[in-house]
Amino acid sequence: MLEIRKLGEALGAEIGGLDLSRPLSRELFSEIRAAWLEHLVIRIRGQKMSDPQLLAFSRNFGELDPPGPNPLGRPFLADHPEMNVISNIKLDGVPIGGLGDGEAIWHADMTYVERPPMAAILYAIEIPPADGDTYWANMVAAHETLPKPLKQRIEGREAIHDATYNSAGAMRKGYREVTDARSAPGARHPLVRTHPETGRQSLFLGRRRNSYVVGLELEESEALLDALWAHATQPKFTWRQQWRVGDVLVWDNRCTLHRRDAFDPRARRLLHRTQVRQPA
Repeated sequence: MLEIRKLGEALGAEIGGLDLSRPLSRELFSEIRAAWLEHLVIRIRGQKMSDPQLLAFSRNFGELDPPGPNPLGRPFLADHPEMNVISNIKLDGVPIGGLGDGEAIWHADMTYVERPPMAAILYAIEIPPADGDTYWANMVAAHETLPKPLKQRIEGREAIHDATYNSAGAMRKGYREVTDARSAPGARHPLVRTHPETGRQSLFLGRRRNSYVVGLELEESEALLDALWAHATQPKFTWRQQWRVGDVLVWDNRCTLHRRDAFDPRARRLLHRTQVRQPA
Protein backbone atom coordinates (compact mmCIF):
# COMPACT_ATOMS: atom_id res chain seq x y z
CA MET A 1 0.00 0.00 0.00
CA LEU A 2 1.17 3.53 -0.78
CA GLU A 3 2.01 6.05 1.92
CA ILE A 4 -0.61 8.77 1.28
CA ARG A 5 -0.83 11.94 3.36
CA LYS A 6 -3.46 14.60 2.81
CA LEU A 7 -1.90 18.01 2.19
CA GLY A 8 -4.85 20.41 2.30
CA GLU A 9 -8.45 20.40 3.38
CA ALA A 10 -9.58 21.37 -0.11
CA LEU A 11 -7.33 19.13 -2.21
CA GLY A 12 -3.85 17.68 -2.51
CA ALA A 13 -2.07 14.58 -1.18
CA GLU A 14 1.55 13.52 -0.85
CA ILE A 15 2.62 10.01 -1.82
CA GLY A 16 5.77 8.71 -0.16
CA GLY A 17 8.06 5.77 -0.78
CA LEU A 18 8.23 6.05 -4.57
CA ASP A 19 11.15 6.15 -6.98
CA LEU A 20 9.73 7.45 -10.24
CA SER A 21 12.97 6.84 -12.12
CA ARG A 22 12.11 3.13 -12.08
CA PRO A 23 9.26 1.45 -13.98
CA LEU A 24 6.00 1.15 -12.02
CA SER A 25 3.98 -2.03 -11.85
CA ARG A 26 0.40 -1.90 -13.08
CA GLU A 27 -0.86 -2.48 -9.54
CA LEU A 28 1.27 0.30 -8.05
CA PHE A 29 0.30 2.81 -10.71
CA SER A 30 -3.36 1.91 -10.20
CA GLU A 31 -2.99 3.08 -6.57
CA ILE A 32 -1.25 6.28 -7.70
CA ARG A 33 -4.02 7.03 -10.18
CA ALA A 34 -6.72 6.38 -7.60
CA ALA A 35 -5.05 8.85 -5.20
CA TRP A 36 -4.78 11.41 -7.99
CA LEU A 37 -8.48 11.09 -8.87
CA GLU A 38 -9.50 11.37 -5.24
CA HIS A 39 -7.27 14.30 -4.24
CA LEU A 40 -7.02 16.08 -7.65
CA VAL A 41 -3.34 16.98 -7.04
CA ILE A 42 -0.61 14.60 -5.87
CA ARG A 43 2.94 15.43 -4.80
CA ILE A 44 5.87 13.01 -4.84
CA ARG A 45 9.03 14.40 -3.26
CA GLY A 46 12.72 13.60 -3.48
CA GLN A 47 12.79 12.45 -7.10
CA LYS A 48 15.79 12.44 -9.43
CA MET A 49 14.85 11.77 -13.05
CA SER A 50 16.22 12.22 -16.53
CA ASP A 51 13.92 13.61 -19.20
CA PRO A 52 13.26 10.12 -20.65
CA GLN A 53 12.37 8.87 -17.16
CA LEU A 54 9.96 11.76 -16.63
CA LEU A 55 8.37 10.98 -19.98
CA ALA A 56 8.08 7.30 -19.08
CA PHE A 57 6.37 8.11 -15.78
CA SER A 58 4.02 10.57 -17.50
CA ARG A 59 2.96 8.03 -20.11
CA ASN A 60 1.48 5.86 -17.37
CA PHE A 61 -1.39 8.37 -17.31
CA GLY A 62 -2.01 8.18 -21.05
CA GLU A 63 -0.90 9.56 -24.39
CA LEU A 64 1.15 12.74 -24.08
CA ASP A 65 -0.12 16.02 -25.46
CA PRO A 66 2.38 18.42 -27.03
CA PRO A 67 2.76 21.73 -25.17
CA GLY A 68 1.02 24.85 -26.39
CA PRO A 69 2.84 27.45 -28.50
CA ASN A 70 5.61 29.48 -26.91
CA PRO A 71 7.12 32.85 -27.91
CA LEU A 72 10.05 31.16 -29.70
CA GLY A 73 7.71 29.34 -32.06
CA ARG A 74 9.62 26.06 -31.59
CA PRO A 75 10.02 23.47 -28.80
CA PHE A 76 12.25 24.45 -25.89
CA LEU A 77 13.73 20.92 -25.93
CA ALA A 78 14.53 19.81 -29.47
CA ASP A 79 15.14 16.20 -28.35
CA HIS A 80 11.83 16.07 -26.46
CA PRO A 81 9.23 18.23 -28.22
CA GLU A 82 6.49 16.61 -26.13
CA MET A 83 8.00 18.22 -23.02
CA ASN A 84 7.70 21.84 -21.94
CA VAL A 85 10.15 23.94 -19.91
CA ILE A 86 9.00 26.41 -17.25
CA SER A 87 11.88 28.75 -16.44
CA ASN A 88 13.12 32.33 -16.17
CA ILE A 89 16.67 31.35 -17.17
CA LYS A 90 18.16 32.84 -20.33
CA LEU A 91 21.18 31.65 -22.30
CA ASP A 92 22.80 34.32 -24.48
CA GLY A 93 19.68 36.41 -23.96
CA VAL A 94 17.31 33.68 -25.18
CA PRO A 95 14.80 32.12 -22.73
CA ILE A 96 15.26 28.38 -22.20
CA GLY A 97 11.65 28.13 -20.98
CA GLY A 98 8.36 29.92 -20.59
CA LEU A 99 6.43 31.98 -17.99
CA GLY A 100 9.47 33.92 -16.71
CA ASP A 101 9.52 35.16 -13.12
CA GLY A 102 6.25 37.09 -12.88
CA GLU A 103 2.92 36.06 -11.44
CA ALA A 104 0.90 33.49 -13.39
CA ILE A 105 -2.82 34.13 -12.92
CA TRP A 106 -5.45 31.53 -12.08
CA HIS A 107 -6.08 29.23 -15.02
CA ALA A 108 -6.57 25.71 -16.29
CA ASP A 109 -4.18 24.58 -19.01
CA MET A 110 -4.95 25.04 -22.71
CA THR A 111 -8.72 25.30 -22.32
CA TYR A 112 -8.68 27.47 -25.45
CA VAL A 113 -8.49 24.24 -27.51
CA GLU A 114 -11.39 21.85 -28.11
CA ARG A 115 -9.76 19.02 -26.14
CA PRO A 116 -7.65 20.43 -23.31
CA PRO A 117 -5.15 18.09 -21.62
CA MET A 118 -6.59 15.98 -18.82
CA ALA A 119 -3.48 16.05 -16.62
CA ALA A 120 -0.17 17.84 -16.20
CA ILE A 121 3.06 16.79 -14.48
CA LEU A 122 5.64 19.29 -13.24
CA TYR A 123 9.13 18.28 -12.06
CA ALA A 124 11.30 20.72 -10.10
CA ILE A 125 14.99 20.84 -11.12
CA GLU A 126 16.04 24.29 -9.81
CA ILE A 127 13.99 26.31 -7.31
CA PRO A 128 14.45 29.87 -5.98
CA PRO A 129 15.28 30.23 -2.27
CA ALA A 130 11.93 32.00 -1.73
CA ASP A 131 8.60 32.71 -3.44
CA GLY A 132 7.41 31.17 -6.73
CA ASP A 133 4.81 29.10 -4.85
CA THR A 134 2.04 27.42 -6.84
CA TYR A 135 -1.60 27.24 -5.76
CA TRP A 136 -4.35 24.89 -6.85
CA ALA A 137 -8.12 25.35 -6.47
CA ASN A 138 -10.74 22.59 -6.29
CA MET A 139 -13.47 23.23 -8.86
CA VAL A 140 -15.55 20.26 -7.67
CA ALA A 141 -15.91 21.83 -4.22
CA ALA A 142 -16.47 25.24 -5.80
CA HIS A 143 -19.38 23.86 -7.83
CA GLU A 144 -20.85 21.93 -4.91
CA THR A 145 -21.00 25.07 -2.76
CA LEU A 146 -22.15 27.45 -5.48
CA PRO A 147 -25.20 29.46 -4.35
CA LYS A 148 -28.37 28.07 -5.89
CA PRO A 149 -29.16 31.21 -7.95
CA LEU A 150 -25.69 31.07 -9.54
CA LYS A 151 -26.06 27.36 -10.25
CA GLN A 152 -29.34 28.03 -12.02
CA ARG A 153 -27.90 30.90 -14.05
CA ILE A 154 -25.05 28.82 -15.49
CA GLU A 155 -27.04 25.64 -16.18
CA GLY A 156 -26.50 24.68 -19.82
CA ARG A 157 -24.31 27.74 -20.47
CA GLU A 158 -21.04 27.77 -22.41
CA ALA A 159 -18.14 30.21 -22.30
CA ILE A 160 -15.51 31.22 -24.81
CA HIS A 161 -11.97 30.43 -23.64
CA ASP A 162 -9.67 33.03 -25.17
CA ALA A 163 -6.48 31.81 -26.86
CA THR A 164 -4.79 35.22 -27.18
CA TYR A 165 -2.76 35.37 -23.95
CA ASN A 166 -0.90 32.89 -21.79
CA SER A 167 -1.21 32.70 -18.00
CA ALA A 168 1.66 35.18 -17.55
CA GLY A 169 -0.25 37.73 -19.64
CA ALA A 170 1.97 37.50 -22.73
CA MET A 171 0.32 37.54 -26.14
CA ARG A 172 0.81 34.31 -28.03
CA LYS A 173 2.58 34.40 -31.36
CA GLY A 174 0.22 35.05 -34.27
CA TYR A 175 -2.60 36.62 -32.23
CA ARG A 176 -3.94 40.19 -32.04
CA GLU A 177 -5.25 42.33 -29.19
CA VAL A 178 -8.85 41.47 -28.26
CA THR A 179 -11.14 44.47 -27.83
CA ASP A 180 -14.46 42.60 -27.48
CA ALA A 181 -14.61 39.32 -25.55
CA ARG A 182 -17.52 38.16 -27.71
CA SER A 183 -15.14 37.84 -30.67
CA ALA A 184 -12.20 36.31 -28.79
CA PRO A 185 -10.60 33.34 -30.58
CA GLY A 186 -10.81 30.05 -28.73
CA ALA A 187 -12.91 27.01 -27.92
CA ARG A 188 -16.32 27.01 -26.26
CA HIS A 189 -16.80 24.82 -23.20
CA PRO A 190 -19.67 24.27 -20.75
CA LEU A 191 -19.33 26.23 -17.51
CA VAL A 192 -20.12 22.99 -15.68
CA ARG A 193 -18.53 19.70 -16.74
CA THR A 194 -18.98 16.14 -15.55
CA HIS A 195 -15.74 14.32 -14.84
CA PRO A 196 -15.50 11.33 -17.22
CA GLU A 197 -13.90 9.06 -14.58
CA THR A 198 -15.40 10.11 -11.24
CA GLY A 199 -18.78 11.44 -12.41
CA ARG A 200 -18.37 14.52 -10.21
CA GLN A 201 -19.44 17.89 -11.56
CA SER A 202 -17.11 20.87 -11.48
CA LEU A 203 -16.84 24.43 -12.66
CA PHE A 204 -14.77 24.81 -15.81
CA LEU A 205 -13.58 28.40 -16.06
CA GLY A 206 -10.25 28.37 -17.92
CA ARG A 207 -8.99 31.96 -17.64
CA ARG A 208 -10.82 35.13 -16.69
CA ARG A 209 -9.33 37.45 -19.33
CA ASN A 210 -11.56 37.79 -22.41
CA SER A 211 -13.89 35.03 -21.25
CA TYR A 212 -17.49 35.42 -22.38
CA VAL A 213 -20.68 33.53 -21.53
CA VAL A 214 -22.28 32.77 -24.88
CA GLY A 215 -25.71 34.27 -25.47
CA LEU A 216 -25.57 36.96 -22.78
CA GLU A 217 -25.15 40.70 -23.11
CA LEU A 218 -21.51 41.57 -22.50
CA GLU A 219 -22.18 43.40 -19.21
CA GLU A 220 -24.30 40.50 -17.95
CA SER A 221 -21.58 38.01 -18.92
CA GLU A 222 -18.92 40.07 -17.15
CA ALA A 223 -20.95 40.27 -13.95
CA LEU A 224 -21.72 36.55 -13.99
CA LEU A 225 -18.09 35.58 -14.59
CA ASP A 226 -16.90 37.96 -11.87
CA ALA A 227 -19.25 36.24 -9.42
CA LEU A 228 -18.10 32.76 -10.45
CA TRP A 229 -14.40 33.61 -10.22
CA ALA A 230 -14.81 35.34 -6.86
CA HIS A 231 -16.50 32.21 -5.52
CA ALA A 232 -14.17 29.65 -7.13
CA THR A 233 -10.88 31.18 -5.96
CA GLN A 234 -11.75 31.60 -2.29
CA PRO A 235 -8.91 30.40 -0.02
CA LYS A 236 -11.07 27.59 1.38
CA PHE A 237 -10.95 25.87 -2.02
CA THR A 238 -7.17 26.18 -2.45
CA TRP A 239 -3.87 24.61 -1.42
CA ARG A 240 -0.35 26.06 -1.70
CA GLN A 241 2.72 24.18 -2.89
CA GLN A 242 6.08 25.39 -1.58
CA TRP A 243 8.57 23.86 -3.95
CA ARG A 244 11.66 21.78 -3.25
CA VAL A 245 14.12 20.40 -5.77
CA GLY A 246 12.93 16.90 -6.74
CA ASP A 247 9.22 17.59 -6.29
CA VAL A 248 6.86 16.04 -8.84
CA LEU A 249 3.32 17.42 -8.95
CA VAL A 250 0.52 15.81 -10.94
CA TRP A 251 -2.83 17.57 -11.22
CA ASP A 252 -6.19 16.91 -12.83
CA ASN A 253 -6.64 19.72 -15.34
CA ARG A 254 -10.32 18.84 -15.78
CA CYS A 255 -11.39 19.99 -12.33
CA THR A 256 -8.74 22.34 -10.92
CA LEU A 257 -7.35 25.82 -11.45
CA HIS A 258 -3.80 26.84 -10.58
CA ARG A 259 -1.68 29.98 -10.29
CA ARG A 260 1.89 30.97 -9.37
CA ASP A 261 3.47 33.71 -7.29
CA ALA A 262 6.17 35.93 -8.74
CA PHE A 263 9.75 35.50 -7.53
CA ASP A 264 13.09 37.32 -7.60
CA PRO A 265 14.18 37.60 -11.26
CA ARG A 266 17.81 37.19 -10.15
CA ALA A 267 17.00 33.69 -8.85
CA ARG A 268 16.95 30.65 -11.13
CA ARG A 269 13.85 28.49 -11.52
CA LEU A 270 13.72 25.45 -13.80
CA LEU A 271 10.96 22.86 -14.08
CA HIS A 272 10.22 20.33 -16.80
CA ARG A 273 6.60 19.68 -17.64
CA THR A 274 4.52 17.13 -19.49
CA GLN A 275 0.81 16.94 -20.12
CA VAL A 276 -1.54 14.08 -20.89
CA ARG A 277 -4.08 14.09 -23.70
CA GLN A 278 -7.76 13.81 -22.86
CA PRO A 279 -9.09 10.68 -24.62
CA ALA A 280 -11.64 11.40 -27.32
